[in-house]
Amino acid sequence: MSIKDIAKHLAVVCILSVLSTTISRANGLELPQALAVPGGVVILPVSGDAERAPAVTFEGKRVMVLPGADSWLAVVGIPLSQTPGTVEIDVRRGGSSERIEFLVEGKSYSTQRLSVAPGKVNLSEPDAARVAKETPHIRGVMSTFTDQPPASLRFISPVKGPKSSSFGLRRVFNNQPRNPHSGMDIAAPTGTPIVAPAPGVVLDTGDYFFNGKSVFIDHGSGLITLYCHLSEIEVTAGQTVNTGDRLGQVGATGRVTGPHLHWGVSLNRAYVDPALFLEPST
Repeated sequence: MSIKDIAKHLAVVCILSVLSTTISRANGLELPQALAVPGGVVILPVSGDAERAPAVTFEGKRVMVLPGADSWLAVVGIPLSQTPGTVEIDVRRGGSSERIEFLVEGKSYSTQRLSVAPGKVNLSEPDAARVAKETPHIRGVMSTFTDQPPASLRFISPVKGPKSSSFGLRRVFNNQPRNPHSGMDIAAPTGTPIVAPAPGVVLDTGDYFFNGKSVFIDHGSGLITLYCHLSEIEVTAGQTVNTGDRLGQVGATGRVTGPHLHWGVSLNRAYVDPALFLEPST
């Protein structure tokens, strides 16, 4: 790395350090915790017209933009698969465009190696066909982007119970790597109520091979939450929910070994750590 590259790297680090400690609110909304790592969230100031937000994308995906005190703020979700290093968002205002760089730091997530029966790892033909049918539908739901900004970017816990630190956990079954764990698991007995952590609209519900009975909520501007393995679903697609409204009950449906809630948070189609959105006391 050249001296110029080192200086550029340090400049980006300093900028992100300042931003993470000074940007905490946008237009009255308390923002999520900023953490520039795979599976984290970055908040970047971007310029634009006073009355019209610029269009921002990251890796070709639309990004949430909110009005801040002195500028617009881009709230960017970083995929777990992101390679650490300097990356950039694309900012478009009318006919002009600008690229703004930021640094993604590396983070070591835990790895769990398990030896299980082959039938628990390799899908049967019927199960594989079911997954192949369900996957595009789930991806379509998670790709939703509505222009309405979120009513809140700070969440309450959707269920009472011990929260695991399993986000990002990389599992290896019989020496076969699997995708890292993309949500937070909360242990609770079957039937424990699950509530909406923030206002939103129910995008979809369904019963899927891996996720079991599931609920998807659109909070606005590409922020979507997912609730999996429910024993009962108590909402319907199109229903508006407020903070604390019941969504369903904890269960063990889908491919699980016991009752718990798998809670996922997606921002610009990237699963990010739900803990970054929780109030500090929860």
